[in-house]
Amino acid sequence: MTSKVQVFALGGTIAMAPRREGGVAPGLNGDDLVGAVAAWTGGIDVAAETLFSLPSASLTFAQVAQVAARARAAADAGASGIVVTQGTDTIEETAFLLDLLLDLDAPVVVTGAMRAPSQAGPDGPANLLAAIQTAASDEARGAGVLVVFNDEIHTARFVAKRHTHKPSAFVSPLAGPIGWIAEGRVHVPLRPARPAPTFAWPAAGLPEVVLLAGPPDDGGRLVRALLADPPAGVVLQAMGAGHTPRHLAPLLGDLADRIPVVLASRAGAGQTLRQTYGFDGSEIDLTRRGLIPAGMLDAPKARILLALLLADGADRARIVAAFDD
Repeated sequence: MTSKVQVFALGGTIAMAPRREGGVAPGLNGDDLVGAVAAWTGGIDVAAETLFSLPSASLTFAQVAQVAARARAAADAGASGIVVTQGTDTIEETAFLLDLLLDLDAPVVVTGAMRAPSQAGPDGPANLLAAIQTAASDEARGAGVLVVFNDEIHTARFVAKRHTHKPSAFVSPLAGPIGWIAEGRVHVPLRPARPAPTFAWPAAGLPEVVLLAGPPDDGGRLVRALLADPPAGVVLQAMGAGHTPRHLAPLLGDLADRIPVVLASRAGAGQTLRQTYGFDGSEIDLTRRGLIPAGMLDAPKARILLALLLADGADRARIVAAFDD
């Protein structure tokens, strides 16, 4: 039976063309992208639709929720898998949000390009072809939302962009890729032990969750501003295993008395510790003051999970349990 893959194009470098004024900007549509790899898709029936034509930094979470709804409808209509193409700046956020909004057996694969089609050695066609092959594969079914890049298959919860311009920019520092594509064949020998929780997109959109850095020698101006006008929640991108300057700890504790404050790390790999360091401003001190450890999630992904939990009416106990899991 012929596999059917639906491609949703959102813009990004993979779809960019030169501008007369200089540089590149989104200019190609989904049909253009699929047409460039049509000779290699074999027996896969590929359809394309352009939903947006934006650099990914301008994509909103509400627009990603629209993509989730279209992906669900495509799967219900018989698509074997779904591919989403977009800019690489926010692929990790898009993939993780889709993973939390979708509970599909059909593979949903996000991909893009580090080099525009007009540059030497563009990687977009190879990434798109690998993504289509993954979306059509039985190997990838039930694995959650995936990111395919550079012939590697990553899970949404672990993938991260770790270089500004190399084609090998996407990695999964904590767990590694779960599979790969070679000679057109998809291999997925690993998969998460537990699926991601699934949320409904709130009609009112997501509440405001602020991502706050906690660098050394921070005077606390931003924390005091948040105390004066608190958002719905805060994710602190702390140093190391979850540490801040000692003088910020009481302010952060005051903030955590009023709203959920999640403690994440800027390190780029590893989980937030809980009971190793005991100095003022350490993870032990901050959790005693009410901050919630992010566990294995980095700060941008913790922000998405916290926002969805708050929109769903979660209390503190449920928020803590979600990050523990």
